[in-house]
Amino acid sequence: MRTESKLRSLIKSCTWRLIAILDTILVVMVVTCLHGRCSIEDALAIGVFEFGFKFVVYYIHERIWQRIDLKHRKDRTRTIVKTISWRAVATIMTFVIAGVVLKNENEIAVTIALIEIVTKSLFYYLHERVWINVPLGRIRKLLIKQ
Repeated sequence: MRTESKLRSLIKSCTWRLIAILDTILVVMVVTCLHGRCSIEDALAIGVFEFGFKFVVYYIHERIWQRIDLKHRKDRTRTIVKTISWRAVATIMTFVIAGVVLKNENEIAVTIALIEIVTKSLFYYLHERVWINVPLGRIRKLLIKQ
């Protein structure tokens, strides 16, 4: 059974982080505005910090999952378990990063993290299902032709 290449994991990490940063910025804006301290600066800061830290952790998560049950790579149950494992790691990171940027306003940080459990789980699952349908080896072939 073939595994995903490191290039594929890298590109997949980029596409996920772009989706995730947009979601983070929107969620932070909504939550901080609802708490009376609307700040695009805070939303962008949290998004940028998350992008950097989570990019590396997501890539590692992808590489670990390359070694887990390759025969069932396309199963929806595997995608759900993978989504839950990533959400557990990412939610903790979101809470910490939001807490630091928002200067320990833990109520807002918890709210952001809880909302992202829902939004990011849905987006991650869909992102994963899209990537499962891109045949292995396709990315490299597209890049080499150009």
